[in-house]
Amino acid sequence: MTDDMLAGRLDAGGHLLTQRVYYEDTDFSGFVYHARYLHFFERGRTDYIRLLGVSQGVLHAASDPAEQVAFVVRHMEIDFRSPARMDDVLTISTRPAEVRGARMQLKQMILRGDDVLAEAAVTVAVINGFGRARRLPDALLERFLAGAPAREAERD
Repeated sequence: MTDDMLAGRLDAGGHLLTQRVYYEDTDFSGFVYHARYLHFFERGRTDYIRLLGVSQGVLHAASDPAEQVAFVVRHMEIDFRSPARMDDVLTISTRPAEVRGARMQLKQMILRGDDVLAEAAVTVAVINGFGRARRLPDALLERFLAGAPAREAERD
């Protein structure tokens, strides 16, 4: 089995990742603990980037800290609609809503079948090894722009 098989799949304009809910994801009630949704959303964003052909390890390892690229969550709003339960099979959907030079806005959903369990609007900032804002490298920007709505995908 290849890493890409574990990373979900790209679809028209975004990414889909399937995850099972395990005992460790739940609280005493058998429902997914609210903070675990952050883990599911993070996995979706990370595997989306991986399938775009981007190694975050390579981006972090640039010898010049000014050239390093890291993604940090700047802002997140989550709407919890319905609880997930142990053994549910979830789909995490990640779609770019707006991509600019030093930030991306992503729309994420966690679904059980066709039921939306949680939605998130996420602003991701791009920083360098000094922790300062930096533009995405052009090649990387183009990969994200390919999935963003044309009217909103622009460079700062």
